[in-house]
Amino acid sequence: MTGTALIVMDLQNDFCIGPAVASRYAGRQSLVDMAVMGTARALDVARTLGVEVIFVRFHGDIEYQGLSWRDRDLNLGKRPKCRAGTWGAEFHGVSPVPGERVFTKQARFDAFLTDGFEEHLIRGGVGHLVFAGLYTDVCVDSTARTAFQQGFHVTVLTDCTTSLHLPDDTIRRFMHTVYGARLRILDDPETWSPPGRREDWPTRSRTAAP
Repeated sequence: MTGTALIVMDLQNDFCIGPAVASRYAGRQSLVDMAVMGTARALDVARTLGVEVIFVRFHGDIEYQGLSWRDRDLNLGKRPKCRAGTWGAEFHGVSPVPGERVFTKQARFDAFLTDGFEEHLIRGGVGHLVFAGLYTDVCVDSTARTAFQQGFHVTVLTDCTTSLHLPDDTIRRFMHTVYGARLRILDDPETWSPPGRREDWPTRSRTAAP
């Protein structure tokens, strides 16, 4: 399982622009804009190199939320984001081209909780995930953490991501320390190569669903 895939996380209107985003970032909208522009460039590079591109998006409709999610939103005064079929759920600054897979999380942070995501990676021989998009301390972290536990290698593009609640350096250092995530900029020549020697990679015992 030595293949590499670029995972584009949650670059959607509700997460990228508008008053809610501006208030969360308190004048630091440029951080989100930089992540969007960096991810768009990462897409161009991945497509040129023949690296598989996988889009992950979020739908936060109330009917997809568990009771704990609903209680949290009620207690904190949060409204559902990226509701299916709305402008807020549309991709922002990027879009898949024909043949690129899109996986939809239904009120989930972790893409591995989406039907077919892990099976698609295994079927394609992917063992190395390169992450771009939003947010480093929420959905990128949740998905990368499960990736590590499931035996996938993780690279986070530091110039193509940004965090929401935690300082960028804090969450990046955590990801690197706890589950060995490589922290790379897009132009690093090692970005797309799987970590370690290929002969050292274990053979995955699980097989993809038919």
